Amino acid sequence: MLPHARRFVSPRFVFPNRPGWLAGKGLLSILKSMNGLDAVGDASLERAEELLRRMAMLRGWSPRTLESYRADLRAASRFLARRGRTLFDAAEEDLMAWLAALRREGFRDSSLRRRRSALSTWFGFLQAEGMREDHPVRRLPRQRGRRPLPKMLGEDEVEALLAAPDATTRHGLRDRCMLEMLYATGLRVSELVGLRLAQVDRAAMVVRVTGKGDKERIVPYGEAAAAWLDRWLEVRRAMPGAASPFLFPGRGGRPMSRQNFWQRLKRHAAAAGLRELPSPHTLRHAFATHLLNHGADLRAVQMLLGHANISTTEIYTHVSRARLHEAVNRAHPLGRQA
Repeated sequence: MLPHARRFVSPRFVFPNRPGWLAGKGLLSILKSMNGLDAVGDASLERAEELLRRMAMLRGWSPRTLESYRADLRAASRFLARRGRTLFDAAEEDLMAWLAALRREGFRDSSLRRRRSALSTWFGFLQAEGMREDHPVRRLPRQRGRRPLPKMLGEDEVEALLAAPDATTRHGLRDRCMLEMLYATGLRVSELVGLRLAQVDRAAMVVRVTGKGDKERIVPYGEAAAAWLDRWLEVRRAMPGAASPFLFPGRGGRPMSRQNFWQRLKRHAAAAGLRELPSPHTLRHAFATHLLNHGADLRAVQMLLGHANISTTEIYTHVSRARLHEAVNRAHPLGRQA
């Protein structure tokens, strides 16, 4: 049996896709507000907004993803307008000039990769729709970088972090329950703080969450998290914000912000004596890596985490191997030799 078997259970999954959402300030209104873009013409801007919305619908983009693309295309359009170009007729040299200008402004390689990726997605869509014969981004140089391994906590460190909140207080009990649920389910912090009571099936010990791409998944949790959840719900009933639909309501019954949770996590990590302050996704990383360390199937972990691509999940196998190498180097007589 796993050391923390009560925290994890055998996964049962349901992944129905829901219709993609379309919301937020339109690209047309954003682009019209920029200096120097009036000459582009309303027809071009309307077409750009229409295509962006269609891309979001077809690809199931999350609100954050759509806003990210809007921001990148907005920045590109501002630069292209000064060169008399648009998002539809920009040439390879125009796009290279934009990326070069960003580098001179001090943008990091990771930021340049993201903007290049946004351009590639945009022009790839135009090409697929027959609106361009060429793909001007394909010949642009790539900003290659090694993907960093996520920061990891060992199982003993996780136990210390979980025990840090003072569960005799209302806020401490809430924080303990939130940490237990994070480690038991591997939810993103944004998914946890936005979790509603109606999304929790206590009888089946599962939560239903909608993640990136507006995709719904069902994630089970173990007995330890269930016990803390029962304790929290009993206290929650007597709270002023008990009528809130959210499982962990903040002020005014609204969900706790991600920033507030991050600040509380840092305080609990310091109280637990952790040598390095964790990131907001620390327990999500620990959830995935500890499952893989104990023999969980990679595909099962992918579905639990809600990753669209298994290559995203595979990073945790590298973490497992890296920790194994560290253990060997510490213990083996020849491990410290060059």
